[in-house]
Amino acid sequence: MSTHQSLRIVIAPSGFKECLDAEAVAASIGRGVGRVLPDAVVDSIPLVDGGEGSARTLVAATGGRLVPVRVTGPLGERIRSHFGILGGPGPRTAIVEMAAAAGLRLVPRDRRDPGVGSTYGVGELIRAALDAGARRIVVGCGDSGTCDGGAGALRALGVRLLDAAGAEVASGGYGLADVRTIDRSGVDPRLAGVDMELACNPHNMLTGQRGVARVFGPQKGADEHQVRLLSAAMDNWARVLANHGAEVRTLPGSGASGGLGAGLAGLLGARLRPRFEVLLGHVDLDARLADADLVITAEGAIDHQTPLGKVPAEVAQRAKRFGKPVIAVAGTIGDRAHRNYAAGIDAFSGILAAPVALAEAIEHAPELIADAAERCLRLVLVGRALGVTPATVPAA
Repeated sequence: MSTHQSLRIVIAPSGFKECLDAEAVAASIGRGVGRVLPDAVVDSIPLVDGGEGSARTLVAATGGRLVPVRVTGPLGERIRSHFGILGGPGPRTAIVEMAAAAGLRLVPRDRRDPGVGSTYGVGELIRAALDAGARRIVVGCGDSGTCDGGAGALRALGVRLLDAAGAEVASGGYGLADVRTIDRSGVDPRLAGVDMELACNPHNMLTGQRGVARVFGPQKGADEHQVRLLSAAMDNWARVLANHGAEVRTLPGSGASGGLGAGLAGLLGARLRPRFEVLLGHVDLDARLADADLVITAEGAIDHQTPLGKVPAEVAQRAKRFGKPVIAVAGTIGDRAHRNYAAGIDAFSGILAAPVALAEAIEHAPELIADAAERCLRLVLVGRALGVTPATVPAA
């Protein structure tokens, strides 16, 4: 490792959900680093996972442009939204951030029921990207507030979902329990000439014990009864899709964004790809990690799910290919967080030095993150002075 003054530190965080985007988190960490090592070379790489902020970040990284548009929100209201047209070579590529039309942030806390919300606005964003001449459309899956199997998006693109009597089923995830047949005769013909990819977490499945309703329904506001209803609806949706030639029950990524992956892949031929394969190529992450002395990553929560396709674990695993030490800063430290040691994160720290109310923590998040980064850096320098190598932690 180089001298204190010339340390090269890569800051590669995700955003903190419903709080700060990745750029703001990176800036806060950078301020904390600067208090301890003002002469360090800081390489800031705000990262996206397909959720909130993905379009803005990728547009900035590629020299593209953000396109404002009005769409239907998850509860049926008209909202301001956007998609991105990426810069650079290759076919005209649009980045559609599903959270910009059906994200959890768009659903008031007292109205959160993922079985009611719709992804119709996501389909409208895809239509707008087609209107803009996109030949490739990347749909970022993350931070969704819905669980409708992609039914809303499909409807916006011309698909009809019919019950046993031939009538359109109700909007939302609960309506999928009544679907018996699918009419694709009205699908937007422009989709046939477009390469559509969903940047998703391959660990997310549509059905089963790890199905999207059971795993993510409670995080979106569903109670136990609603989770059971949604699980049954997703099971029926999977059966109907299979009857129409699309077996997606356990397809990796089929549960992305409340089953959006299953609907778009099953009926429109979208490709489900690991999100970091799609998204990180635009920031040349590996080469920048290789040049680092220390890597600092961050996310709203570090827990047992972090190794399952979350930004901090992805950063850590890539950094370890080059033998780089990794620290993670988190809003909260959750259940079985120790599993992250085996994922390549050498140390992690929460941003709260004392218990505070959630609203207060969100309000002061930039300062809390900067303070946490400062504490971490001071501990790193103490450890460096001792010259001690930590014990290897086995996988749990």
